[in-house]
Amino acid sequence: MLETIDMNGHPVRKWQVGASTFIAYPEAGARLMNWHLCLADGNYRDVIHWPEDADLDNIAHVRGGNPVLFPFSARTFDRGDIGYWRAPDGERRPMAMHGYARQGRFEIMTEHDHGFAAKLIPSEECKVAYPYDFSFIVRYRFEQLAFYVDYELENHGSTAIPWSAGHHFYFSLPWHDGLSRKDYQLSAPAKKAFHQDGEGKLVPVKPFPEAAGFDEEILVDLIRCKLKSNEVRFGPRGGEEDILIRIGDQKVPAPWTTLVSWTMSDDSPFYCVEPWMGPPNSPELQKGLHFVEPGKSEVFSVAVSLA
Repeated sequence: MLETIDMNGHPVRKWQVGASTFIAYPEAGARLMNWHLCLADGNYRDVIHWPEDADLDNIAHVRGGNPVLFPFSARTFDRGDIGYWRAPDGERRPMAMHGYARQGRFEIMTEHDHGFAAKLIPSEECKVAYPYDFSFIVRYRFEQLAFYVDYELENHGSTAIPWSAGHHFYFSLPWHDGLSRKDYQLSAPAKKAFHQDGEGKLVPVKPFPEAAGFDEEILVDLIRCKLKSNEVRFGPRGGEEDILIRIGDQKVPAPWTTLVSWTMSDDSPFYCVEPWMGPPNSPELQKGLHFVEPGKSEVFSVAVSLA
């Protein structure tokens, strides 16, 4: 069931799907804000974190939900200078951190009892930084214990369009009374792991764990590439109540498909587990950079479910 609710003067949408409630603001960054469950004992469990004091007038910088990262994830560099990228035509252009969708306006294409689709309205700033003729569409579909999200880039122009988008899921952690981060672990088998240095280069991390506790420092800002599986799991060390992220429909994703883990501080009520099309600074590194040819489209699909 879909309804529109007023939240501090903003028309956000709420979906009730069985025991799950999903809240989103399609027009403002196509932002999924919150996912919570009504448990059998009457209590609630947040899966996707949303802060109670969130400023919806400045939603791009709210630490919660799922900010949409497009056209590129994280920081881009051009020859060591942050905030720029060099396009295939050789021209240097500006590029905001995480791109222009999380702070962008979207128009709703469809909305129904199980989700919505919305299309980015490029700002003037976006048009200068990313001067292509395109449609970027975000689609969400909600189920009782899962949701599915697609990013689609359609090329209406005459030249290939580069992109390397990503998700920035803020997962509530911990989600059991009496437990802390050390009681939960992330399992994401990969062949490579990196940190990004101050000039945008990827610095290898060796060794790195396939499974690590959320209290371990190595997880913060860890960039995993060459994933061995399209399934990423995390949850209590006992193995019950895992959260499963599935990236695409191939058992082994494209080589530079990326998973980033990040949190703001030791006591933050969230931990971000972020599937991206490629690592940060993909235009310069030429890793995980995708191209959509004229008249074509490409979709990046992710599913999140309770295992």
